[in-house]
Parts: sequence; C-alpha cells; structure tokens
Amino acid sequence: MLKLPRKTRSYGSYYNNSYYKKPNRLPKISLLWLILAVPVLIILSEFLAQAYLGVTGKDKNVSGKSPLVKAYQLNFLTANKKPIDGLTDGGDLVVKRSPTLGYELVSPQKSEFLQINEQGMRDSDPLPLAKPKNEIRIFILGGSTAFGQLNPNNDATISHHLEARLQQRVKQQKTSPAKYRPDVFPFFVPTRRELMKLPPKIREGNYRVINAAVPGYASGNQLSQLALKILPYQPDLIVVLDGYEDLMLPSSSPQADIPHIDQFLADAKGYFQNSLDFSVDQWVGNTALVKTFNSFTPKSSVSLDQTSLAVNNDGQSLNSYLPNDPEELNRRVNRYRENHKRLIKLAARWGIPVVLAVQPEITARPVNKLSAEEKAIRDRLGNEYVEEFPKAYGELVKASQQLAKAFPKNVKVVNFYQNNSSFPTPMFSDTVHLTEQSNKVMAEKLYHGITAWEKIQIIPQHFYLKNNK
Repeated sequence: MLKLPRKTRSYGSYYNNSYYKKPNRLPKISLLWLILAVPVLIILSEFLAQAYLGVTGKDKNVSGKSPLVKAYQLNFLTANKKPIDGLTDGGDLVVKRSPTLGYELVSPQKSEFLQINEQGMRDSDPLPLAKPKNEIRIFILGGSTAFGQLNPNNDATISHHLEARLQQRVKQQKTSPAKYRPDVFPFFVPTRRELMKLPPKIREGNYRVINAAVPGYASGNQLSQLALKILPYQPDLIVVLDGYEDLMLPSSSPQADIPHIDQFLADAKGYFQNSLDFSVDQWVGNTALVKTFNSFTPKSSVSLDQTSLAVNNDGQSLNSYLPNDPEELNRRVNRYRENHKRLIKLAARWGIPVVLAVQPEITARPVNKLSAEEKAIRDRLGNEYVEEFPKAYGELVKASQQLAKAFPKNVKVVNFYQNNSSFPTPMFSDTVHLTEQSNKVMAEKLYHGITAWEKIQIIPQHFYLKNNK
C-alpha cells in the first residue's frame, strides 16, 4: 500500500489564535527618561499648585500668622542693612543693628498697619531737626506698648490721641477763655479763691507728640536714644512709658539687643552654613507646593509668649523670663533705677521735664473687669507667673516712686499698672499690649497729668501772691 507523506502540522496557526498569544513585553524605560521626568513632574505640580492658590486665595496666610501680627514682628538686619539669615522669624517690621542703641527701626518703611518716617519714628510726617518757633514737642519713649503694638494704624496709638487732646485744649482756651484761669490774678482774696477753681491754661502753640518708642526697648536703650537721637530735636517734654521689658531682660544685658547676635556672628563658618541652610529652607517654604500643603495642614498661630515680648525668637514661655531669685530681681530693678536716674539728670540739664509712666500689664487688672478673651490670656500665663509677676513688678513701681521723690521738680510718676480699673473692657490684646480704646484712656490720663503740671502751664501774673486772711 502506497503511503503518502504525512502532512507536517503547522503550529503557527495554533499560536496565533485567540487562545494563545505570546506575552507582550514591557518597553524598557531608560534611567535618563526617569531622571528627566521627575523635575518635569515637579514643575507641572508647582504650576498647578500656583493656579490652585491663586484661585482659592489661600496663599495669603498659610503660616498661621495674621497679617497684623506679622506686621509687628521684627525682621533683623545688620548695621549695613544686610539680612541676618537664621535670626529672622519672617516679620515685616525691619530693624537694623546699632552699635549704640542695640538696634533701631529702619527708616522709612510703611505697611498696611504702620508707618515709620524718615527719622525712624512712628509718624506719618517727617520731623525736621529745626523746630518751628510755635511748635511744642513731646516725645514718647518706651517699648512695644508705647509703640502701639498690634494697633491697626498710626492713628490708634497713644501718641496720636494725646496730640489730638492737647490741640483740642489749645483751641478751647482760645474759643472759651472764660472757662480757664485769667492771665492776671486780682488781689481780692475771695475772687482769687474762685478763680483758683478754674483749670489752668497750658502753653499755647502747635503741640506735636512724637512716637519714638521701639518694640523691645528697655531703659538702657531709651537712655542712649535720648542722648544720641532725641535731644537734637529740642523736646519740651519727655514721656517714658516702660517697665515690662526691664523686668524681663536679664541683668547681664545692659540693654535689649538682637538676640544671640554676638555668638551668631562670631562663628563665621557656622554663620555661612546657617545662611545657606536658611536660604534653602526659605526658598522651599515659599514654593507653591509647600504653601498648598500648609493650606491643608495650617500651623498653629503665634503664641502669647511671642506677641507679648517683641524680642523672643526662642519662643520661651514668659515665665522663664522672670527673675529666678531675689538677687537677680534686685539687679534688674537697680538697672531700671540707675538708667532712669541718668535719663532724668540728662533731661534736667536741658530743662526738660520727664513723666515716668509705669506701663500696665494684665495681672493687675481686676478679674471682674476682664473679658472672656482676657481671662483666657491670664489662664495661659499659668499660676506661677500670675503669682510672681505682681511681686516683682511692684519693686519697679517703688523704684519709680523713689525717683519722683529724689527729683520732685522735674519728674512726675503715673502708675498705670495698678490704676487701670477705669479702662474699658477689653483692655489687653495680649499680656501687655493695649486695644485702641485703652490707648485713648491712657492718652487722656497722660493729658490730665501733663496739663496739671506747672511745667507746661501758663502761670498768671500775681498767681503766687500770698492770700490775705
């Protein structure tokens, strides 16, 4: 039987059918493409994040700081106005180091909430060195409370309200002279006694109250400031509103300065490395990607400890700044007393009277006068602070009263720490800084203290004539 050759079975069709196919091999991705893809992806993500922030408006405040708080936090520069990278906390109020003052405000500068003039003082108008003939200049020295920390604008400060009140008094004297003591007193005793009941006239002129306070300044800074910066402007009266910074500043520091600046600048290598690290961190923190992430996980707001003390980059509690023993307290009080004694003597040489005003602080405020927000501030201070601070601050009050006794003709003391029950509620925005309404009351009390002082009054002719019984 003839055998035909067997037909060879084709496996091609078997493998090509729908039930059996060769597995697809993934294309090889080169390492170069991966390296290029990563930055492209980051750039695209950054653009998307920028668009998201622009649409939602969340780029305005992702740090947890309100624009008002940020406007008042200090931004430190060297004496040559170079940034001190690593020491800044992102504040908008620019200060530069000074070999004599510790630091001073950079001038001019302006923000939504405050304005510093060309002379480095919180004023909207320049202050010429040559004083106009009819101008009466009152300078307010002090720290952040006198400066007007956390107030919405220059017009909300103590200096502005005091100036407006003095100008109003001059206008009233001109329009209603009969309501004030006459320029010449009569000899008739009963008439003299009636006239003595009228308020005195104050010197007439254009009163200008200049806010020369600087956040964080203590008595040592103010003494140097008066001698080197204020006296050339021919002040007629000096108001010093302070106390808190002196109590919280270690006795080893003669005056407030940029924190850790000497140690920081002494280590050149560390400073360079810190600058690099800070620059990189700052750049990364300003990217839209990081801001977008922060917008979903916002940081906590600035602490009470940082807003109450202008110079507190370490973020330590206020309790840690209090003197830790009686000897340290005595040293701080003595520094306060000696610096003010020198300031008073220096002013007296130029015939300038001085008002020493002890600034208010929340622990002396009657609890029944506190708002709910103020009670929360007091509670956050802790029991130790609430108990110990009044004792220590009381020593500063005694020191100021001793100065008034030592210089009765040239010094008047106004104690706002214990005499604040008549202030409106709320009075405080944090431990020491005041609301605008409280600034008005403060200015009114200073106004009455100043106008009741013969140093600034017009003394009528025959005023000192002895009364005949």
